[in-house]
Amino acid sequence: MDVSGGGGESQTMTPATENTETAQTAQTAETAETASTVDPHANDAAPYSGGDPYADYRAGDFAFTDLVDLADRRLGAGVIAANDEFFAERENLLVREPAVFDPEHFGHKGKIMDGWETRRRRGADADHVFPAPEDHDWALVRLGAPGVIKGIVVDTAHFRGNYPQRISVQATAVEGSPSPERLLADDVKWDEIIPPAPVRGHAENGFEITTGRRYTHIRLCQHPDGGVARLRVHGEVVPDPEWLDTLGTIDLVAVVNGGAYEDASDKFYSSPTQIILPGTSRKMDDGWENRRRRVRDTNDWVRFRLVAQGAIKAVEIDTAYLKGNSAGWIALSGRDGETGEWFEIIPRTRLQPDTLHRFRLPTQAVATHVRLDAFPDGGVARMRLHGALTDAGAAELRRRHAELTG
Repeated sequence: MDVSGGGGESQTMTPATENTETAQTAQTAETAETASTVDPHANDAAPYSGGDPYADYRAGDFAFTDLVDLADRRLGAGVIAANDEFFAERENLLVREPAVFDPEHFGHKGKIMDGWETRRRRGADADHVFPAPEDHDWALVRLGAPGVIKGIVVDTAHFRGNYPQRISVQATAVEGSPSPERLLADDVKWDEIIPPAPVRGHAENGFEITTGRRYTHIRLCQHPDGGVARLRVHGEVVPDPEWLDTLGTIDLVAVVNGGAYEDASDKFYSSPTQIILPGTSRKMDDGWENRRRRVRDTNDWVRFRLVAQGAIKAVEIDTAYLKGNSAGWIALSGRDGETGEWFEIIPRTRLQPDTLHRFRLPTQAVATHVRLDAFPDGGVARMRLHGALTDAGAAELRRRHAELTG
């Protein structure tokens, strides 16, 4: 395995394929595969001709994108290494905002693109000018929260004729904070969760993943070279139960601890998942905001699943940056089990705009799910449920962790 850096033409990395399950690609990838067998340039986008660069962008519609992005920088994800980033830096892959395009933006190395772009690969000599079939570029990504990957989006926005001919993705589980050298060691096993598959230029390319295992890192490969604008890795967080046990009191609904958004009455402006992200919100759209409710005697709501059964001791509701559009009142309910009865945790309570509200519960609330009601509508930036796993909850988390890592 050759993993030398610097963009040399001989760099290759052969993915492990033993005992792996094949990923099932979404419809766009299947279309790309069919087209590529007829014409190697069939997946190209038309050259940029002016105006809105997104006017001819081929967006996808993938059910798994409702799940949390395990490669979100806000969770601590990072692109920790790449064999080549000659034209555009690897870190651009995880930028939250859509890729931008400036047709006049050039630098000393050429056109500056908002994504990760490698140089053009060449063959070994004048008689072999094309790269060998196994040659490819790669980038290592540390997931912000380890978990089960359900789907991956490889976005080639603005890479119209210089996107990779194919991509592949491998995944591994290495605990702690391993260096790139450790991850690339011969004794680390990588599962191929997306075998080499064609992608389309200037498009969202979605891939459904069915391996059903817990991973901590992925490796995105471009065959043989090219550019990718953004990478999204959607799935379900599976935390380390030993770490949560060491912490004791935790946020039982936080994404990084394994909490998850399940359903909501409205997600017009932003995803309710943002309520349970780490840190404080940075601007108005960094939370959950619904549209204005016009039907009297109704209200908006959002439901979350806790990491496991837990005893809630205190609650924080933050309306940061929501100054004229925060929820007027909220109420919090809990449920123990999928079919348990809902019970009151916090009665209907007035909220202040742009304010952190703290509630100390008179008795612990044992629950597996919570529902936050907003009256009549409005936004909430963050919610924290401070408490500890019950014995039953801790046992269930240990069982699931062992099942997905064994």
